[in-house]
Amino acid sequence: MRKLLVLGATGSVGRSTLDVAARHPDKLDVVALAANRDVEGMLDLVRRFRPRVVAMADLSAARALRQANPGCEVLEGIDAICDLAADGSTDTVMSAIVGAVGLHPTLSAIRASKRVLIANKEPLVMAGALMMEEARTHGATIIPIDSEHNAIFQCLPGDYRCGHEVRGVRRLILTASGGPFRETPLEALADVTPEQAVRHPNWSMGRKISVDSATLMNKGLELIEAAALYGLPRERLDVVVHPESVVHSLVEYVDGSSLAQLGQPDMRVPIAHALAWPERWESGVGGLDLAALGRLRFETPDLERFPCLRIARDALAAGKNFPNVLNAANEIAVEAFLNVHIGFLGIPRMVESCCEAALAAGLPNPSDIDAVLHVDAWARAWCGGSLKELAGA
Repeated sequence: MRKLLVLGATGSVGRSTLDVAARHPDKLDVVALAANRDVEGMLDLVRRFRPRVVAMADLSAARALRQANPGCEVLEGIDAICDLAADGSTDTVMSAIVGAVGLHPTLSAIRASKRVLIANKEPLVMAGALMMEEARTHGATIIPIDSEHNAIFQCLPGDYRCGHEVRGVRRLILTASGGPFRETPLEALADVTPEQAVRHPNWSMGRKISVDSATLMNKGLELIEAAALYGLPRERLDVVVHPESVVHSLVEYVDGSSLAQLGQPDMRVPIAHALAWPERWESGVGGLDLAALGRLRFETPDLERFPCLRIARDALAAGKNFPNVLNAANEIAVEAFLNVHIGFLGIPRMVESCCEAALAAGLPNPSDIDAVLHVDAWARAWCGGSLKELAGA
């Protein structure tokens, strides 16, 4: 019986995790849940899963939840979430908190030598090398949940552990759907609205990651993640656009063989794999009808249409603190777009400008978590100043 903590429980990945958990009450005990501020959503989950403790990052949300008398202990603040991630009452942690705020809780779980299922891109982009080193030091097991990285993990030898050298592999190929604007005329992209950008053709996801999919920044972040998880240089990491979202990624071996993982575009598939690994559990998702699909298409990404992918590749090539700057700038830019402070094409402009400013600023290398957080804060402040300038213009 695995003892499960879900970080980001009220989000789409958190709810999918709990959907899988509900199918296996004899194998998974939902001990604890954590979220940011969705009180009603947490109350619903508490009634259904009866965790022994919950935590809310937002203090007012924690107090409101406590006043609702949920029948379990209620903790408050990000420090409490970190303590919960490190607590010995759980051995398996789903890390699905969106954004850089998920870094510290994920590290806490890793340092507690737990089985850590990582669904949020940002901590690995910000501090992937440091996180993998912590995992090796503390004997934590890292299993990626992103459909692409989970697909790669499934296609690697059964004894492979993230953070260690990949043997016999020539190339990792990440697939991208191309999002809602794969065929939109380039001149129309300037007028894209947030409502259009979050309308993904295949996946049901949160607003931020849906925008990242529309710009293909999600694939750029995944390239950076892959470099950290699997220890390969950027020259051996590639992206191909695959509109059907059925082939989730491929591993090309040195003997010319390529292994691919296929499945429905449903996050319960990688979640069930990671929860059960090295076994297999039922996920609630059906198999593929290949005859009904008819064909699977693959295309080279158009970097004029998707400049964010080019910018992310440049950040990975530059190394040092540039992936961290990229991540922070993208978070601020996407939030500004969703709040209609900048246009859709303003996202890559802001991210690239911030990376150029970081080059001139001579920021410290990510030698430790304090340095990582310093760079993250610098990039956010730079973007905030840029937005103020735009507002005053």
